[in-house]
Amino acid sequence: MTGVSAAAPTRPAVTTAVLIALGVVYLVWGSTYFAIKVAIGSIPPLGMLAVRFLVAGALLYGVLRWRGLPAPTRQQWGWSAVIGTLLLGGGTGFVTLAERDASSSVAALMIAVSPLFAALFASLWGEKTTRREWLGIGVGLIGIVLLNLGELRATPTAALLLILAPICWTFGSQWSRHLTLPAGMMNSAAQMLTGGAVLTVLSLLFREPWGTPTTASMWAVAYLIVFGGVLAYSAYTYLVAHARPALATSYAYVNPVVAILLGVFVGGEHVGPLGWVALGVIVAGVVLVAWPGEKR
Repeated sequence: MTGVSAAAPTRPAVTTAVLIALGVVYLVWGSTYFAIKVAIGSIPPLGMLAVRFLVAGALLYGVLRWRGLPAPTRQQWGWSAVIGTLLLGGGTGFVTLAERDASSSVAALMIAVSPLFAALFASLWGEKTTRREWLGIGVGLIGIVLLNLGELRATPTAALLLILAPICWTFGSQWSRHLTLPAGMMNSAAQMLTGGAVLTVLSLLFREPWGTPTTASMWAVAYLIVFGGVLAYSAYTYLVAHARPALATSYAYVNPVVAILLGVFVGGEHVGPLGWVALGVIVAGVVLVAWPGEKR
């Protein structure tokens, strides 16, 4: 994907392909919060992510090269490493580290502010933030405050990580729209390979202890590789290139619903009344940001 001029921003059309990609990201990424919680039950967080993205990236890269797609240039590998570090190392990495001290439900709820940050960062490249979007940002932040006052509390460290995660993710996503990156799914493969390499280095630097993984953790990692990595991450990179920022990150207000349902009915987690109120407030804020407006 090549740089996009910021002089006259447009709103890309919502095509069938965009809708399919949204559906994949909505459902699959909503389930990955619970899968991550299961995976890190017996596997160190950074090491688990390194395996997840290196294997998924290698599989996707191998298939694409076998089909005749060109390898990324040196410049494209460099920018892929930058974006892969922001999205996978910072975005997914911080979420995974936070889930050691927070439930999968609270992690998904906190990440629901992603579209709000996306609106802020998009303005850096000429996409004006409207008054309605600013209102949505304010409403979403109120929801986060309510969330941390309720029963879905996380430790201060986990809460900080869950704020930093969407900042890294959305900044990297918006920046990637203006960089020279590989085309199509090769973009996903390059980012997963380089991001996985960075996570491997971090895991080694922090000397994460490895034990014997449980069967449940192994199955969770396999799910994260195939569905959360190859399938959903490729769908997301497509959305970043073909949908407006607020729509591309609108998965953030569907994912919490999927994550909470799995956490409650499968993982035995509990959500109190204030937690549901906070979810409603966050969703209201994000809808204000993501709802289509007049063409600019």
